[in-house]
Amino acid sequence: MNLTQFRHDLHRHPEIGLHLPRTQHAVLDALAGLPVEVTTGRDLTSVTAVLRGSGDGPVVLLRADMDALPVTETADVPYRSTVDGAMHACGHDLHTAMLVGAAYRLAERRDTLRGDVVLCFQPGEEGHGGARRMLAEGLLDAAGRPPAAAYALHVFGDVVPHGVVTTRPGPVMAASDGLRIVVRGRGGHASTPHRAADPIPPACAIVGAVQTLVARGTDPFDPVVVTVGSIHAGTRRNIIPDSAELDLSIRSFSDTARDRVLARLTELSHGIAAAHGVTAELHHEPVHPATINTAEPAAHVAATATDLFGPHGYEPLAHPLGGSEDFAYLLRETPGAFVVLGAAPPDVLPDASPSNHSGAVVFDDAVLDRGADLLAALATRPLPT
Repeated sequence: MNLTQFRHDLHRHPEIGLHLPRTQHAVLDALAGLPVEVTTGRDLTSVTAVLRGSGDGPVVLLRADMDALPVTETADVPYRSTVDGAMHACGHDLHTAMLVGAAYRLAERRDTLRGDVVLCFQPGEEGHGGARRMLAEGLLDAAGRPPAAAYALHVFGDVVPHGVVTTRPGPVMAASDGLRIVVRGRGGHASTPHRAADPIPPACAIVGAVQTLVARGTDPFDPVVVTVGSIHAGTRRNIIPDSAELDLSIRSFSDTARDRVLARLTELSHGIAAAHGVTAELHHEPVHPATINTAEPAAHVAATATDLFGPHGYEPLAHPLGGSEDFAYLLRETPGAFVVLGAAPPDVLPDASPSNHSGAVVFDDAVLDRGADLLAALATRPLPT
């Protein structure tokens, strides 16, 4: 199986969301002939393949996400996207190719497998609820018994150098929440503000108070990040509008911090609005919870990557990453670990690499075999006890 050609084909034809018919067909074709039991999703174009081992050892689940992003590719690569406004800017084409490669490696050593391996090809990771839908369709029962551990491998260009594997126990990716705050007042003319209830000053006061809340109202050892990414109010300079709207992005690394900051933002918004004689409406838009690795699988990744790639092939992740991941939902149901693999070209340092979701990001094909080897080894080596 030529993983580079397979990856390039996926990259040229990106699909977005939960329904990826061409990508699903490519995966099914790639798995054809392997000794796997294949099922496809009912409400999404997922692929689940079970490779049966020869013993009664633990079940291991390996996940690859398959969907692309609504991003226009600007990188000059010979296999660039042929779909306007769509691109594999987050490396899911590499993830899919790596899991296909792992399937071939595992099939070759099937007689040595102590337990079963579940290969999960997931659509809709990028904010479409793909993991939750696969869980609802019985992903964790695919082998007939629940997994002892689940792993997802994700490429980044700007986290660690080319070919280096990293992860950590505990929080590894943030929870993501949206909060829309609508401050409602009473419109009027700019010449007579006393006859109106101007929503703009309290909206601005909320923006300032958010910064103080984060700096003085949250635990620095259980941090949160709150960004006011959008503020809209009014149409003309001499008209006081009826409302002002703020759109916030909230990142946190524990359920405690997430619940606390949402509660405090609610109190703060209502309190400031009341002090200005207006009201505030809050609309919470949860995206993903924090991605939290289990200690033993995270240690398994560290030991396995070091054995495979040497002492410089693995380094501990110093702190969690601020992005979010729907693999978090699997880790709420089963032990496991989310793993990062450096995939920028060898001559590009992480600080100089475009970030994931950038139209300029380039990932190196040379890491495909490394990722496939790691996934296969995680499924075949026993967990530390």
